[in-house]
Amino acid sequence: MNPPPHPDTAGQDGADMARLAGGEDRALNDLMERHAPRIFHFLWRMLGNEEDARDLAQETFVRVYEHRGSFRGGEKFSHWLYTIAGNLARNQIRWRTRHPAASLDLEPEPGGRSLGEYLPSEAPPPGERLLAEERRAAVRRAIHSLPEGLREPLVLCELEDHSVISAATILEMSPKAVEARLYRARQALRKQLGPWLD
Repeated sequence: MNPPPHPDTAGQDGADMARLAGGEDRALNDLMERHAPRIFHFLWRMLGNEEDARDLAQETFVRVYEHRGSFRGGEKFSHWLYTIAGNLARNQIRWRTRHPAASLDLEPEPGGRSLGEYLPSEAPPPGERLLAEERRAAVRRAIHSLPEGLREPLVLCELEDHSVISAATILEMSPKAVEARLYRARQALRKQLGPWLD
């Protein structure tokens, strides 16, 4: 099941970060309640592994706590949060590259509804369930096979519903660079998923 849409909580987030920086540790729980599901799904889509995504989602909020004093009140908390999570995901991907014995198997997303934007929204008839699962697995593999520099903008914009400008802030690059990477990612997916898109 996908997390709810991005809440417009900039005021609450800023207030909670101020509370957290002031020593009120309970504010972290409020931030986690609002943002943990989306961060988990972002990490799951980046890594293709539920256990790693859970671990790094927790680590993301540990970093928020550790660096609570460095958050600037004028910046958007969700951008700062996704930047932390994205950095952790990139580090994990690099670690996997250096340690190939680690499992790179893709697992289904909790709830079995992975990448719904690319797949039929209704449950298929019994005879088509196997085909639908094969299609979901092909999409997961195709996204996971994208180079890191293409995968992250695609996940942020297409699956996490961030705007190009928001993704550019998170990725610390220009909107034009994000658009170029999105274009290349979409082209690569079309090439890999051609049979499924017909």
